[in-house]
Amino acid sequence: MTENSSKPRIVVLNTRAANVHSVEKALRKVGADPIVTSDPAELASADAAVLPGVGASDAVMTALNTLGMTEPVKEFAASGKPLLCVCVGLQVLFDSSEEGELPGLGLVDGKVELIPTGMTDELGAAMKVPHMGWNEVQFTGDDASRNPMFKDIPQGSHFYFVHSYRCVPDQQAEVAATSNYGIEICAAVAHGNVVGTQFHPEKSGDVGLQIYKNFLDLASNSTN
Repeated sequence: MTENSSKPRIVVLNTRAANVHSVEKALRKVGADPIVTSDPAELASADAAVLPGVGASDAVMTALNTLGMTEPVKEFAASGKPLLCVCVGLQVLFDSSEEGELPGLGLVDGKVELIPTGMTDELGAAMKVPHMGWNEVQFTGDDASRNPMFKDIPQGSHFYFVHSYRCVPDQQAEVAATSNYGIEICAAVAHGNVVGTQFHPEKSGDVGLQIYKNFLDLASNSTN
């Protein structure tokens, strides 16, 4: 068996509403051989998948609906295989968003709200929306008990954020990490095999690459 054939089959879903190439590059850096695709059949045969997103939630949902990917993504989530969703990819997991009118995937109970405007920091300076730049992330639980997607990442690590809306899960137990930007931000969600990050691991240096390494490990385990 060749080295490539022994690797898990990882797909990066191209909704035309995300910089899929930065995700692809990050996966290649950790040893994966990802396939960038908009084909539902490719998703169905995958061992693991990434749903990235930038911009508006309606743009991502319109793309998923138009490409015939909405139900296949739900079916993949139900399969138990690793599904990693990034930024707006996380937000469309929820039932609804204040950003748009289209319903989300409904894979995580809750809603997406605008980050409050008019907040000030401890020095009295105005806090801009969108929340953009590096921010500290606190994971729920210690390294042994947290979701395996986040293992071997130091508590308080900094990740790169770019967003104007924040996720509010109905179940607090599904909040896998938080950050603070004048208000608590849900930085990550874990719902079984479905994990989403509000931050961009592919733009977050070594700690971000560790998430993709963990994802690759989970994908490898799903083939056994």
